[in-house]
Amino acid sequence: MSSRTNNQEKSYRDLQIEKNDAIAWVTLDRPQFSNAFSDEMISDLCAALREIDWDEDIRVIVITGAGKHFCAGGDIKAMEEKTGMFAGDPEQLRRRYTKGIQQIPLTMENLQTPIIAMVNGAAIGAGCDLACMCDIRIGCQYARFGETFAKLALVPGDGGTFFLQRVVGYAKAMELSLTGRIVEPDEALQLGLLNQLVDRNELKETTENLAAMIAANSPVAVAMIKKAIRNARTAEIHGHLDLLAAFQGITQRTNDHFEGIRALKEKRQPHFKGI
Repeated sequence: MSSRTNNQEKSYRDLQIEKNDAIAWVTLDRPQFSNAFSDEMISDLCAALREIDWDEDIRVIVITGAGKHFCAGGDIKAMEEKTGMFAGDPEQLRRRYTKGIQQIPLTMENLQTPIIAMVNGAAIGAGCDLACMCDIRIGCQYARFGETFAKLALVPGDGGTFFLQRVVGYAKAMELSLTGRIVEPDEALQLGLLNQLVDRNELKETTENLAAMIAANSPVAVAMIKKAIRNARTAEIHGHLDLLAAFQGITQRTNDHFEGIRALKEKRQPHFKGI
């Protein structure tokens, strides 16, 4: 694997992309708007994630926010002024959602690379949903979660009703969505909105360590495990077992599998190459 540091291959208006060795850092970069989504951010995020997923050197993606917040979701000013993604009549709005922000969950569901949300601050509305779309979430004492659509007489048009209940369960998702209340860090950890809760000074290092642990494993196996776990959310047992049998047939004949066996016997760390 090639070693790369601070390699920013493309410039985006509302995103920062940095690749360090096997980890790609994707930073939402509208801190003056608490990293609320813009049309450009949505299209760039989808394009960047798809491109990173094709990069064979990258084994983990981390999504975070610039400044104090993770993501504030929809831009309130644009909502009020009926501009950008909030322009048009009801039918135009429906089409804007399907062609706009709903492309984020569709893109993320198709990614093979594991995604960690590094929740450095508030994750509100569509920002909460974005965190729930990720595979793992690590936060600090400033992390806050809010499925606040009902407070604005809205629904989670980006797919929050699908993702939130798969993270916290049906009853709790119903409570959080119907009340729109803010979840503090300790409760977020208890509910599973956060996998880990650490001090802000330790947030990046903890995230890097977790990403490195994942990246050290065979990328073929990791991608298939991720796909299998996601499939299991909606699959019936017979179809799911068939999928696992096919995946096991593939992984059990990779060079990485035999490298893992050799490393175990030789009591050393394996060196997986993804083949």
